[in-house]
Amino acid sequence: MARATQQRKASSGGIGSLLTFDRMVAGQVILLIYWAGLGIIALIGFTVIGAGVGLALREDGVASLLSGTGVGVAGLFIVIVLTLLWRAVCEFYIAVFRISDDLRALRRNDDALFASRQEAQRSAPAPVSQPAPPPQSMPPFQPPSSY
Repeated sequence: MARATQQRKASSGGIGSLLTFDRMVAGQVILLIYWAGLGIIALIGFTVIGAGVGLALREDGVASLLSGTGVGVAGLFIVIVLTLLWRAVCEFYIAVFRISDDLRALRRNDDALFASRQEAQRSAPAPVSQPAPPPQSMPPFQPPSSY
């Protein structure tokens, strides 16, 4: 009985492993997407903080200073929350791809174990069957003499 995975030829790397999906590149791509997302989040943060500073400098008085400070603090809070959420999303995808890699390694180990067992069964001599021992007879039941 041949397994489908045993029939596949392992590629030696290079472009062939990318074309046959033997090697996944999603981890590196997700890392690039993570840094690009952090750049966008930083731009959003600088925009909101700049809007807060502009709001504070637009008019004289305590009210514009308080509203500008509130916008700046809210902008920092939004940047921190977005950074944590973006990190969590990217970690989730990396974890999914690592699970895929681990399953691939488990399958390779299972295939190797299956092949070694098949080889051992082919090369091992057939066991000599021995007759089963006769069943032992039990003495008849005797109730105890006193109750």
